[in-house]
Amino acid sequence: MSNSITTVNPTTGETLQTYTRMDSSQAKQVVEASHQAFLDWRLKPLEQRAHVVRAIGEALSTNKEALADLIVKEMGKPPVQARQEIDLCVGICDYTAEHGPQKLADEERQPGNGERGFITYSPMGVIYGIQPWNFPAYQVVRYSIANIMAGNSVLLKHAENVTGSGLLLEKIYREAGLPENVFRTLVISHDVSDEVIAHKAVRGVTLTGSDGAGRKVAAKAAEHLKKTVLELGSNDAYLVLDDADLDVAVDTCVQGRIFNGGQTCVAAKRFVVTDANYDAFKERFVEKMKALKVGDPTASDTDLGPMARIDLRDDLHDQVEKSVSKGATILCGGKKPEGKGAFYPVTVLDNVTPGQPAYDDELFGPVAALIRAKDDEDAMRIANDSRYGLGGGIISQDVKRATELASKYFDTGMVFINGFGVATPEMPFGGVKDSGYGREHGGFGMHEFVNAKSVIVVQE
Repeated sequence: MSNSITTVNPTTGETLQTYTRMDSSQAKQVVEASHQAFLDWRLKPLEQRAHVVRAIGEALSTNKEALADLIVKEMGKPPVQARQEIDLCVGICDYTAEHGPQKLADEERQPGNGERGFITYSPMGVIYGIQPWNFPAYQVVRYSIANIMAGNSVLLKHAENVTGSGLLLEKIYREAGLPENVFRTLVISHDVSDEVIAHKAVRGVTLTGSDGAGRKVAAKAAEHLKKTVLELGSNDAYLVLDDADLDVAVDTCVQGRIFNGGQTCVAAKRFVVTDANYDAFKERFVEKMKALKVGDPTASDTDLGPMARIDLRDDLHDQVEKSVSKGATILCGGKKPEGKGAFYPVTVLDNVTPGQPAYDDELFGPVAALIRAKDDEDAMRIANDSRYGLGGGIISQDVKRATELASKYFDTGMVFINGFGVATPEMPFGGVKDSGYGREHGGFGMHEFVNAKSVIVVQE
């Protein structure tokens, strides 16, 4: 393996930057420096940690244009979406700073074997995060800010193609007033990453990525009895029920499929439409999808830019071809373009059935799978007929019934009613089944990597 990483602009194919990988010894030094920083940071009062977290949010806002520009160059996100991503990061910092001291405060209890007791949420130590490229800022902020607030120190191994974003975030955190080595970015290989997981100072591991990567990292962490949080992929189903408003359904499903170029774990991917609406929905959905323009993300008339890498584009096209070979039909798109850049056309597949990648697997790009259901009950059956369970949606004019279906029957971590959403600081984010375990946001992330310690006073 090369001892360097070269980032490439997926729009132009041009080289951006080359970074030298840390070797095993250098990575070990960073881990140990992170542990030493933790020993001091864990003792800072909650309000002081909250002050630093809020300052990080302000620094992200101040550096928004520079960070957004780098995100556009490294992974092809349109500038307006890159800025929205950073705004979400600022919101996470603000929410965490406001609610963190209360979420992490000691809780008084009356034990049966003593005069009084309390639960204290003690930080655990160094938390190691392995993060993907699709939201270069948000994926990092999501886990790191919660753990910094909790009193842990944080290490990041970012996806190679967004190495620059990871290093810039480290700089922003430090300049905002976070003590040195409380947050560090590791530029390392997978082999060295395994050594980091095994290091005795690392107390927890979190990964956002594919279920395949999740299995490998979870197994390596389990070998060393390290707790993990996994936020993995999904093939989220959006149900268009018999009574759906088709204007709402079409607009929601188009937005849900092409947001961030379709490269979102919680994106709408399978569109399960009942017989009553299938033909009308298909016609209108395909019409809107065909009208979208793929091109230079910095151009004002572009709806979505390239995919993040050529290999990812080629893998997606292979999934489309395999689905077609097993009976799916292409309603638009489906042809891999020639020339520079990692571009792929907006694609809609019909006649999607079990056994096809478009039904069984995650399509991480601008490809939509249409699935016909007999009725509402059948639609819910199909939605749950998946090894994944991250998010999903229900389009229905009977909101009371839709919310009941969502809460009682939809086997996912998140459900959106009559609209598409990605994440919000106030609500827990995470999945079930092969979409992983553990929760981030909504205060839950601050409790994932702490020791809920019982202190019991038997006699005063």
